[in-house]
Amino acid sequence: MPSDRLGLPVPDEALDGDLPPYLHPRPDSPEARYAAERRRDLGGPVPRRTVSHAPLPVPGEAAFRALEKGSKQPVATTMAFVRLVKDLMKEPETGRRWVPIVPDEARTFGMESLFPTAKIYSPLGQRYESVDRDLLLSYKEAADGQILLEGITEAGSMASFTAAASSYATHGEVMIPFYIFYSMFGWQRTGDQMWALADQLGRGFLVGATAGRTTMTGEGLQHADGHSQLLASADPACLAYDPAFAYEVGTIVREGLRRMYGPGGEDVFYYLTVYNEPLPQPAMPEGVEEGILRGIYRYAAGGGDAHLPASGTAIHWTLAAQRLLREAYGVGVDVWSVTSWSELRRDAMTTTGVPYIRQALAGTSGPVIAVSDWMRAVPDQISPWIDRPWTSLGTDGFGLSGTREAVRRHFGVDPRSIAEAVLKAVETGGSEATRPSATVPRAGTSPVGAQ
Repeated sequence: MPSDRLGLPVPDEALDGDLPPYLHPRPDSPEARYAAERRRDLGGPVPRRTVSHAPLPVPGEAAFRALEKGSKQPVATTMAFVRLVKDLMKEPETGRRWVPIVPDEARTFGMESLFPTAKIYSPLGQRYESVDRDLLLSYKEAADGQILLEGITEAGSMASFTAAASSYATHGEVMIPFYIFYSMFGWQRTGDQMWALADQLGRGFLVGATAGRTTMTGEGLQHADGHSQLLASADPACLAYDPAFAYEVGTIVREGLRRMYGPGGEDVFYYLTVYNEPLPQPAMPEGVEEGILRGIYRYAAGGGDAHLPASGTAIHWTLAAQRLLREAYGVGVDVWSVTSWSELRRDAMTTTGVPYIRQALAGTSGPVIAVSDWMRAVPDQISPWIDRPWTSLGTDGFGLSGTREAVRRHFGVDPRSIAEAVLKAVETGGSEATRPSATVPRAGTSPVGAQ
């Protein structure tokens, strides 16, 4: 009998039924004592999370001031983020704790500037001559390298990010990971891992670069992201931002470092979408920090006949529309920078007082026409709390190949289409603009073709 062969104290007649009996060793048996000792070593009968680490010191202001000054030279917000991190990695106390993670496109994101100093991690060091060895910013590997260049593996990159993001608890060592990727290849491909990151109380920065439906128009549908901000909004641990300017990027990162790594560190992580469209970067206006962090502030007052809240690269289209409306039609509109549609919605859903979006718009009148490089459902998150005529312009549907201007005209988010939507809303008092059928049509025959 098996019980005899295994030395189990089970009588043969107990094995005659369909199910064998349960067998429990004596409380003082070696097996029971071992199990009890191991459970005591692990903290008791219920799993317990023990976190013992000191908060990180606040980084110096120099790196952030560089972005706050702005730049007349065109700079994409992707490059602004990389420059900020490069400077923060020089901090004497916290610089070594940054963990840059990139799956494949380091040069696309301007990260080659990190190669000479941070170097790419390889456990064996560099064992070959790189093809770019004659360049000033050549590919350099080292056993003590700080950059994790993962190859074409978003899943592997997320695994590395999660390990670094949770090391404050698993190893008592605080790390500051940032994983930068084409935004289309984040929540869409590895969304389950991002939810698992939240379950593990991970902390760090996910950076969706080359974001938006119309800013990466030359590589087909696979790069035309118009929905990752919506996917990110569903994760309760994710703070999702869509900054328009370099100084907004700096303000958000500084607050993220405080919230995640300062005293009383919070179990949240950040998702920033940044763009690959080089544009002049303005200096940071006074008094806008609260609005940047909470989700909205008035960037350019223009008369208040209507209001154009916009996020990310779309704010440049609204500024152009503002000029067109003023010069050609005598209509004055205010342009608002929306850094986070989802944070505005969360605030409105949870506050016991006046939602911040209503505080920001208090004292104004006129219809609201929201613009973004995302599907309309992203800005529509805040529409229930807009107490006046509302419409949204966005990039619903599949991406297209063509010039940025042509694709934006196709989706009805170019400056002229925005101006037409404002004129219609002002003329009708917004009654037409609130109906889905009244969204601005595609302007003429588009020269672009669907992929």
